[in-house]
Amino acid sequence: MRRLLLAAAALASLPALLATAEPAVAQARPATCARDLFQNEAALRRQQARLAGVANADQPTQCRTWREHVGFLQSARTVFATCQAGTEREQNVAMMDSDLAEYRALIASRCGKR
Repeated sequence: MRRLLLAAAALASLPALLATAEPAVAQARPATCARDLFQNEAALRRQQARLAGVANADQPTQCRTWREHVGFLQSARTVFATCQAGTEREQNVAMMDSDLAEYRALIASRCGKR
C-alpha cells in the first residue's frame, strides 16, 4: 500500500512534467498520455480504498480483489511505460513490477485456484 501512495504522489506531478517536456519527446508519446496519467492517478486512489476495504474480508473476497488488483497494476504499468520517460518512468515501472511480483506471490500462497 505504501508503494501505491508513492505512485500516487508521483502521478500528481505528472501533468506539470509533461507540459514541460521537450517537443520531440512529447511527440513520441500518444496524445492521450495526459488523460491516461490523470486517470491512472484516480484509479490508484480507488485501488487503495478497495484494498483497504478487504483487509479483514474472507479469503475468497480478498483473493478476487487481489487478482483484480494485478490487472490494474498491469494496466498502470503500461501507462507509465508508455507515457513517462527517464528516471520517473524507470522508478514507476520498477514499482509496478515489484508490486506485481508481490501480489502474484500472495495470490499463489493464499489463494491457489480460488
